[in-house]
Amino acid sequence: MAKRLGLIIVVLMLTGCVSVDVERLETRGDAVCAAGLSPTPVAHLYFGRYIGGTLGVSDADWQDFVDREITPRFPNGLSVADVSGQWRGPDGVIVREPSKSVMVVLSGAESDPAALDAIRTAYVDRFDQDAVMLIQQTVCVGF
Repeated sequence: MAKRLGLIIVVLMLTGCVSVDVERLETRGDAVCAAGLSPTPVAHLYFGRYIGGTLGVSDADWQDFVDREITPRFPNGLSVADVSGQWRGPDGVIVREPSKSVMVVLSGAESDPAALDAIRTAYVDRFDQDAVMLIQQTVCVGF
């Protein structure tokens, strides 16, 4: 038992020993990135597709919105995924709906926040939505 306990202690002590080549790390804010990756702002937007309790934003409507509102503001690229959303509406009722998620690697330009706000406002107005969720963070990115 004592031998086993000693082995466990040694293993635990060794797991705390990590060698990091600080010169190969790049940092910005809280993001610390390994070699080949750069701290980069990324935005995730979430768009519900129900209008009045039924699917009101068709695939064609969605693609038209991407082509007219998102792509012109972020022409360098983006990713779109189908997701299942859930949120509590203003009336307190839980709404579950098919949704779209858009991920954009931002350039860091001063115009990025205004472009994101314009996309959110356009979707809310065009499809009678309560909100478009935005999550923005700095992550490690490599191309």
